[in-house]
Amino acid sequence: MSRAFLVVMDSVGIGGAPDADQFFNDDQPDTGACTLGHIADACAEGRAEQGRSGPLHLPTMAGLGLFNALELASGTVRPGLCPTSLSGRWGAATEVSNGKDTPSGHWELAGLPVPWDWYYFPKTVPAFPQEITDLVCQIAGVDGILGNCHGSGTTMIEQFGEEHMRTGQPICYTSIDSVFQVAAHEQSFGLDRLLRLCETLAPHLHKLRLGRVIARPFVGSPGNFTRTSNRHDYAIAPPGPVLTNWVQDAGRRVHAVGKIGDIFSMTGIDDVRKGPDAALMTHLSDLIDEAEEGSLTFANFVEFDSLYGHRRDISGYARHLEWFDAELGKLLSRLRAGDMLLITADHGNDPSWHGTDHTRERVPVVIAGLGAGEIGQIGFVDVAASVAAYLGVQPQGPGKNVL
Repeated sequence: MSRAFLVVMDSVGIGGAPDADQFFNDDQPDTGACTLGHIADACAEGRAEQGRSGPLHLPTMAGLGLFNALELASGTVRPGLCPTSLSGRWGAATEVSNGKDTPSGHWELAGLPVPWDWYYFPKTVPAFPQEITDLVCQIAGVDGILGNCHGSGTTMIEQFGEEHMRTGQPICYTSIDSVFQVAAHEQSFGLDRLLRLCETLAPHLHKLRLGRVIARPFVGSPGNFTRTSNRHDYAIAPPGPVLTNWVQDAGRRVHAVGKIGDIFSMTGIDDVRKGPDAALMTHLSDLIDEAEEGSLTFANFVEFDSLYGHRRDISGYARHLEWFDAELGKLLSRLRAGDMLLITADHGNDPSWHGTDHTRERVPVVIAGLGAGEIGQIGFVDVAASVAAYLGVQPQGPGKNVL
């Protein structure tokens, strides 16, 4: 019986989204955004030399067809990136959901386009309606909140961290995504208290069709604050069955790695393994040894997005891609006969782009274990249908098997 490993490189887009002009960063359209392509360009031009050097080096994924997928998606040729011989199946996937956020991308990759428009907070100060602010204060037992605006998480902590520790007021902020984020110090405010606040608040905001309430704990002292890996996303549950349900309902096991459990509100998931990306790679390695026949392992590696994309750190993003590629190379030889490992992404986050938000892009689909060849332009939903079909599970929803 076959096993499937579905791995999401969070935000590693490859450009070419046909509707990029409808999505914006700092009031400028995402037309032309291309996360992987612009990182490769910066490396080739010597503009990504911090902690690494030279052209972007991704031999494992290049051999599976990653840069072929880049050319297919964006229509631009970058000489020297595509190898002459490939060992994987490759293509590019296009999203139809009206969002460039984590839930939209993951739900659609799992077979369910988002059936509604998300609720977003306006880019004003204050950003939140008074009734939401009052609810946060009531749940947390505080007399006010800090932030109450759009902003980058690290900036929010730097700006308000000291006042937060002095007053006990949580730092609340949002972004262009459908999110309400709460940052609080793990010691002075308390990690458990932060998680209870977000868990209690989430159902109220989900009724508005807000996608996620995110707990953003941090530690340290003024001038030296650091976010921890104890982040927790309280996401609205998918409104219908998704890939994880299809597999679990067929009597198979579903293993989640990273924030997959949070994104899907644990629907159709048997167990979760969490941690920073280095730990997640260890978990994925363990599951290659341990996962049952017929099982699905669904993984998300978030640090491309959270540490490098939003912070517009091209060198850091390139370093993380090269680390991921090297680690992936160690895993491929350990796949069993009949295993499929499919690597994709959920949206873009071009670190060369204006603004700090996600970018609307197509995403790569590269597959190990099924021989070599092009699968062409596909939909996000086709990823779910193809994985299900490979496992011998009946796909549901609008996707088609492209394998």
